[in-house]
Amino acid sequence: MGLTEFFSSLGAWNWFIIAVALFVLEAIVPGVHFVWFGAAAAAVGLFGLTFDVAWEWQLIAFAVLSCASVFAARRYAAPDMAASDEPDLNSRAEQYLGRVVIVEEAITEGRGKVRVGDTVWNAQGSDAPQGARVRVTGAVGTVLVVEHAVN
Repeated sequence: MGLTEFFSSLGAWNWFIIAVALFVLEAIVPGVHFVWFGAAAAAVGLFGLTFDVAWEWQLIAFAVLSCASVFAARRYAAPDMAASDEPDLNSRAEQYLGRVVIVEEAITEGRGKVRVGDTVWNAQGSDAPQGARVRVTGAVGTVLVVEHAVN
């Protein structure tokens, strides 16, 4: 049986079998998102039950529906999954914005170190002597951006 004969024998029920196989893969392989391809295969199966469609159009419909379902899921499902009551949880430097800290090593030529709690962080900002109070105004990677704190 050649490839053409195989594809020409694709009926609606074969798309349902493919959909089930993709749903099973989604359950077995975490994080790959086969569910969207399975939904597309099921939709092509339903379409195939309703209309007599050539196998070429079935494959095109599967490709289009797969792409559309993946893009729709990324657009509409991702923001809901990213919502958090603590958005800065894994961004330690962002948690320190607005905090007044003490200069550990003098900031000279825009670079120095500040103490935040029991941790010393690299800092950048206007020059400040050791022991001065500065306010954290931003972060660039793991470097805190500071400015002189007004008492």
